[in-house]
Amino acid sequence: MIRNILISFALGAALRAQQAPAPPKPPADPPQPIVRHQEITVNGKALKYTSTTGLMPIRNAAGEIEANIFYMAYTLEGVPDTKRRRLMFSFNGGPGSASVWLHMGALGPKRVRMMDNGALPPAPYQLETNPATWLDETDLVFIDPVGTGYSRATKTELNKKFSSVRGDIESVGEFIRLYLGHNNRWLSPLFLVGESYGTTRAAGLSGYLIDRGIALNGVLLISTVLNFQTLSFDQGNDLPYELFLPTYTATAWYHKKLPADLQQKDLKTVLHDSEQWAAGGYAQALGRGDLLTTEERTAAAKQLARFTGLPQKYIEQSDLRLDIMKFIRELRRDENVMVGRLDSRLTGPGPRETTDSAEFDPSMTAIRPPYTAAFNYYVRSELGYESDLDYYILGGGITRWDWGNENRYADVSESLRSAFAKNPHMKLYVGAGYFDLATPYFAAGYTLNHMKLPAGAKDNIRVHYYEAGHMYYIDITPLAALKRDAASFIRWAAQ
Repeated sequence: MIRNILISFALGAALRAQQAPAPPKPPADPPQPIVRHQEITVNGKALKYTSTTGLMPIRNAAGEIEANIFYMAYTLEGVPDTKRRRLMFSFNGGPGSASVWLHMGALGPKRVRMMDNGALPPAPYQLETNPATWLDETDLVFIDPVGTGYSRATKTELNKKFSSVRGDIESVGEFIRLYLGHNNRWLSPLFLVGESYGTTRAAGLSGYLIDRGIALNGVLLISTVLNFQTLSFDQGNDLPYELFLPTYTATAWYHKKLPADLQQKDLKTVLHDSEQWAAGGYAQALGRGDLLTTEERTAAAKQLARFTGLPQKYIEQSDLRLDIMKFIRELRRDENVMVGRLDSRLTGPGPRETTDSAEFDPSMTAIRPPYTAAFNYYVRSELGYESDLDYYILGGGITRWDWGNENRYADVSESLRSAFAKNPHMKLYVGAGYFDLATPYFAAGYTLNHMKLPAGAKDNIRVHYYEAGHMYYIDITPLAALKRDAASFIRWAAQ
C-alpha cells in the first residue's frame, strides 16, 4: 500500500517536473568585439589606429551579468609603448544621452558635418575627418552608460539599479576597471571627459575611482553641472535666477536687444557688468523677498530689464524672477521668434499666442537628425558593428532617474573635492559656452568657488569660456579652440 503511494507520488512529481517550465538561462557573454585597422590624415599627418567596438558585461557579486555596456575605443598604432600611452574615457550626459555627441562632434576621428555656426545642414547628412580629433594626444574610449546607445540591463527589473546617480557611477566605474584589466592599461595616464550630466558623472567617478585605487591624471568638464541647486528653478530657490542672468545678457547682446550703451560694448565687458550686478544688487533684491519696498522693486526691475532686454513691466509681473522658459519665449516674442536653450544664438518659430511652453528647442532639433543618421551609418559601415537594437541617442532607454537626494539637491562637488584631497596631482579642466542656457557658465564658476578646495588645488584647475553654446564644439571656431586648450591640458596633466 505504502509502496504504491510512493510510486504514485514519484510518478506525479516526475510528470509535474516535465510540465514545469525550464528555469531561465543566465545571460550569455556578449560576442567578441569588432576590431578594425583604420587611417585618417589630419593636418597632413597620417594617423593609423585600431577601432574596437563591442559590449562589456557588468556582473554582480555572484558573477551574474546584469548589464552590457556598449563602447567604442580608438588606439593609436605605431607608438613605442601602447600600455603607457595616455587613455581617456568619454561620455555625455542627459541622464539618458549616448556618447555620440563628444564622439562625433569633438574628440573622435570622424565628425558630423554641420553648418559652420552649428546650425542644421540640409539632408543627406555627411561625415568628415575631424581636423580637431584628440586621438593624436590620447587613446579614446567612448562609453554608453546602461540605458543609452546599445547598452542594456539584462532584466527589466534591473533598469532601476542603473538609472540612479549612484548606480550609474558604480557601473561606469566598473567598466573602467574592467577595460584597464582587459587591455593592460593600468600604467597609462588616465583621463575622464564628460559633458553636461556627464560632468556630474565624471566628478562622482573621480572620488569613486580614487577610493578603489584608480588615480586620475585629469578630469575635463564640458558644460558643467556639479550642484543641481544652481540650475533648479524651484519655489524658494532663488540661486538660479542670479546665476542665469549673465547668460541672459550674452543672449540679448547677441540678438541686439540690449540698450545702446551696453550693445556697443564687447561681449566680455558686458558680461563683467552683468556678473557684478547679478552677484550684488540682484542677489540682494532676491534675498529681501517681500521686504522690498516699491521703489527698490522698481529699481531692480529696471536694472534687470537693462541686462536682459525684456520689458520692465513683464519683469515686474514675473516678481523679478525669470526662468529659462520665460526668457527664451519672451526675448523675441514680438518677432514670433524663440531662442534656443542649448545654444541661445539659434532660433526657431515662436510659441503660439501666449502659451507658457515652447514646442521644441531649436538648438536641439539642429543637431539630433544629423547625429542620428551619421552615427547609425558610421557604426555599421566604418566600425563594422551590426545591431537591430534602437541606438538610444537621447532618451528612450531611461524612464525615471533616481537622484538619491531626498529633501536636497543632487551635488557631486564633494566627491570632486575629496578626489583633489586624496590625489593632489589631479588636474581639472572646466569649459563653458557663454550662450549655454542648459548649464550656464556663471553657475559652474559659482560651484567651483564654493567647494572649499584643499590648499593648492586651485593651481590645478584651468577654466575656459567660449563664444558658443552648450555643445560648443559643433561651431567650427570653438572646436579648434577646444582642441588647443584640451591638448595643452592633457600634456600638462600627464607630466
